[in-house]
Amino acid sequence: MSVLALLDYASVLVFALTGALVASRAQLDLVGFVFIACLTAVGGGTVRDLLLDRHPVFWVGQPDYIGIAAVAAVVVFFTAHLVESRYRWLIWLDSFALAIAVAAGTGAALSVGQGPVIVVLMGMTTGCMGGLMRDVVVGEVPLVLKQGELYVSCAMAGAVAGQIAVTAGLERLPALAICAAVCWALRAGSLWFGWKLPVYKSRPPRQY
Repeated sequence: MSVLALLDYASVLVFALTGALVASRAQLDLVGFVFIACLTAVGGGTVRDLLLDRHPVFWVGQPDYIGIAAVAAVVVFFTAHLVESRYRWLIWLDSFALAIAVAAGTGAALSVGQGPVIVVLMGMTTGCMGGLMRDVVVGEVPLVLKQGELYVSCAMAGAVAGQIAVTAGLERLPALAICAAVCWALRAGSLWFGWKLPVYKSRPPRQY
């Protein structure tokens, strides 16, 4: 199994867990759990593959990705009530999923010979779109868009670090490890230490 396939499997599993946790917070039924988990798990990778014109889309070629997401949803459905703080689990699992998915998207773009700009954008897309879809569908403010939240910026920094590492001559595997590490370190720092970006504040209109 290739490194890219392993990254996709890992991101699908962890993102599916976050989707199921969000479904538990929304008090959905079992079908809702599976739907949200699968949407979260494959959403970013689907957009990535469509934009890169990769055929078939990764989960269409290997439907076991959907099976993994569905099993994760069922497990969470029966165990979520045992978790004291589902939101805390959600944001930390999401941080790992983000880092893994950004590395997967960056690697996928590199594997088809895309230039640096597209490599970075595909890393960001793969990392952010699944969680964005998840939160929008259940009616929550997306983590991606929360005030000052380090999220998209973490994905961009990770993808840029991976691209720089490849340009500097590193092999793809260590470069993707650097990509994931940079992304997760920034996201974890924002959760642990409260790092935030400046937020726009409008000024009162002038009277003259």
